[in-house]
Amino acid sequence: MDPFPLNSTGFVNLLASQSSPPIDVDSAEPGVNSPGLVKPAERRKWTTKEDLVLISAWLNTSKDPIVNNEQKMGSFWKRIEGYFNTSPQLSGSAPREWGQCKQRWRRVNEQVCKFVGCHEAALKEQASGHSENDVMKAAHDIIFNDYKVKFQLEHCWRELRFDQKWRSHAISKEKRKEADAEVVPEEEEVRPPGVKASKAAKRKKQNEAAFDQIHSILAQKNTISRQKILDRLLAKKVETLSDEEVAFKTKLISEML
Repeated sequence: MDPFPLNSTGFVNLLASQSSPPIDVDSAEPGVNSPGLVKPAERRKWTTKEDLVLISAWLNTSKDPIVNNEQKMGSFWKRIEGYFNTSPQLSGSAPREWGQCKQRWRRVNEQVCKFVGCHEAALKEQASGHSENDVMKAAHDIIFNDYKVKFQLEHCWRELRFDQKWRSHAISKEKRKEADAEVVPEEEEVRPPGVKASKAAKRKKQNEAAFDQIHSILAQKNTISRQKILDRLLAKKVETLSDEEVAFKTKLISEML
């Protein structure tokens, strides 16, 4: 039998010479026995424990001004990767690459910053008698109304809320709606404060401590002064006191109790 049969026109019928059926290249499902096809790896979700270790890694690495002033952005995230993957809290977990850590941190930072503004707005609108749970519920309602998404990183916010960066991050109600369109420059996000900034922050803390100490001393002096006045009034006979002195004595006694 001729392997290349001729049709009625005298040309070779190539289709007739193919013994196997044609392959549908647009088929959505490959053949069961198709060689060389590798199923893509599923995306691994971040756990709460991983988020907390990542936050700890970022905070510890970013607050090392001397080292970070001498390193590039890539080495900064390499250090975070090493901190993250060697954490005893993640023993037995699959490691993460620095690119994954960087991508996750950007999402955490963005979402937490938005929630900080919503929480501060909820605090300003807090009615008398409302508890912290009421404020949290209001903050969740605000972020959902403004961004149409549920805030699912509360564990990250609780870990970061008292840190200076997020504690001082306040957004007005009008700007909260525009915050999702703003992009924080990557340099500001990953570069830690320099030596000058660290020293300035230290001086600020020292000044605040000195102010608190002065305020405490003045409060003590005021208390002692009022106590002396009360002692003099108590030493006098009641019938010798004027109406103003009696009223002032009663007020001092109520404040001292």
